[in-house]
Order: sequence, then C-alpha cells, then structure tokens
Amino acid sequence: MHLYSFEKLEVWKASIQLAKKIYNDTKSFPDDEKFGLISQMRRCSISIASNIAEGTVRLTHKDKARFLTIAYS
Repeated sequence: MHLYSFEKLEVWKASIQLAKKIYNDTKSFPDDEKFGLISQMRRCSISIASNIAEGTVRLTHKDKARFLTIAYS
C-alpha cells in the first residue's frame, strides 16, 4: 500500500485520532444537536486533517504555509 507524504506526518496522524475521538464523543450528544453543534464539531475536526494533507501537496512554500495555518487555526 502506497503512503502519501502527509500520511507519514505525526501531526496528521494525531489529527485523524482527534477526529475519531470527536465522532465517538458526539455520539452521546442529544439528538436536537445533530445539525448544530455535532455537525460543526465533526466538520471542524475533519478539516484539520484535510488542510494538513492539502498543504503538503502544494508547490509553493506560501501555499503550504497558508493551509497549515488554516489547520492550526
């Protein structure tokens, strides 16, 4: 199985673990939060890993820095 360069990064692995934890933790939230807080927390946790992955494949240092800053934020 081929690994992309971002898949070797410890920070990307940690962000995936965080997303899994958020998904598991939000399962116990009330149903009335399903399209509010739960959705926002899940999308936010996934965006961290996504921005790290996208940033690592950008060609310029400026682009890479922008995506990593977004992930950090």
